[in-house]
Amino acid sequence: MGDNLKVLIVEDEPNVRLGCRQTLELEGMEVLAVESAEKARQLVAADFPGVVVTDIRLPGDDGMALMHDFLRQDRDLPVVLMTGHGDVSLAVQAMKDGAHDFIEKPFSPDYFVEIVRRALEKRTLTLEVRELRARLENRQSTASRIIGDSAAIERVRHLIGELGNSAADVLIQGETGTGKELVARCLHDASPRRSGNFVAINCGGVPDNLFDSEIFGHEPGAFTGAAKRRIGKIEHANGGTLFLDEIESMPIAMQVKLLRVLQERTLERLGSNTPILIDCRVIAATKVDLAGLAEKGEFRADLYYRLNVATLPLPPLRERREDVSLLFEHFAVQAASRHERPVLAPDAERTRLLFAYNWPGNVRELRNVAERCVLGIAAGFPPFGGPAEITPRSLARTVEAFERALIAEALGRSGNSLARVSEELLVPKATLHDKIRKYGLS
Repeated sequence: MGDNLKVLIVEDEPNVRLGCRQTLELEGMEVLAVESAEKARQLVAADFPGVVVTDIRLPGDDGMALMHDFLRQDRDLPVVLMTGHGDVSLAVQAMKDGAHDFIEKPFSPDYFVEIVRRALEKRTLTLEVRELRARLENRQSTASRIIGDSAAIERVRHLIGELGNSAADVLIQGETGTGKELVARCLHDASPRRSGNFVAINCGGVPDNLFDSEIFGHEPGAFTGAAKRRIGKIEHANGGTLFLDEIESMPIAMQVKLLRVLQERTLERLGSNTPILIDCRVIAATKVDLAGLAEKGEFRADLYYRLNVATLPLPPLRERREDVSLLFEHFAVQAASRHERPVLAPDAERTRLLFAYNWPGNVRELRNVAERCVLGIAAGFPPFGGPAEITPRSLARTVEAFERALIAEALGRSGNSLARVSEELLVPKATLHDKIRKYGLS
């Protein structure tokens, strides 16, 4: 109850300020104490993790003006006013204006502690509710961006929800086209750093001779042509998220420099000896087995273990075929809107071919296929022609996957109307209900 929160005391009288501080600290509370409204404003922002106790009579702006400023930026912030005998009428008005409580001087330590403890209880509840709402919004946002009903993709959404609000560095593992950068952006948007920059670096796309300047920045005159200061990618990610894509392609020499920055969380621009503190979350992505590369000496083992605080594996599309139809429809609708073309009509043969294909390019390839279908140029390209990759699967699994996709499509078109789907697919309602339950559809 308020154990991780702070109490900010604003009192210009040194002895009173010290007495209030010591009283609360003896109760195990974390206390900040300042003598003016101006200094208090520098310490309090929206979502301030604590409560404010302020005297009404202060030099410069008084406690009433300070309270109104705080409540304008956070109407739920508990503000307790300390009043003299002649200020009681002001305090009563302040309660009407949103103050949490007031306490009249002189007051006993026990009464003071009780007032502050109640304020902390209220603040704890408010911040917990805000965090729960934010997590719910993040989950809803993630569900709209990470599309699919399969157990594999539900696991990905769960991990994003669990890791998003943490400060842990994350290593995303997945084949080309599985959506590693999208997942990294979802992690960023679900984190407390969402208001900071999301800075993506393709580790294989930076030339060796420009690596230091691009990643760490430089000062004027650091090398020929360096006319002005440049802020590097890592420094630009301060307060936000640094996304290192294709980390396996980074040259060994560059890995050494990166490791030092990640360990010490400081860097120096080229041409400077001044260390700069770095506070960013690091998300790395790879399409290969980094542990295997490290065992072969082709990737620094210490960097691998530094990056691999938490692992988020992404399943290839061939391992979640039940999502193919839903993803195809999503991309086709987007493409129809973008190219001002009509929305594609359902096609059972097209769905069958989509399910049978192996999808070596994963979701990225499926998006391209959907766009070709909308543009009417899919013929001759896999999976509708040309050298297609077909995955050998049992007849039973193929039929189940195809049946699930047809039912899911029909449910989507009918607005989840059991009667309409039963009529469209010529399946009794009881049988259809059993299949919906079997395939985990809703």
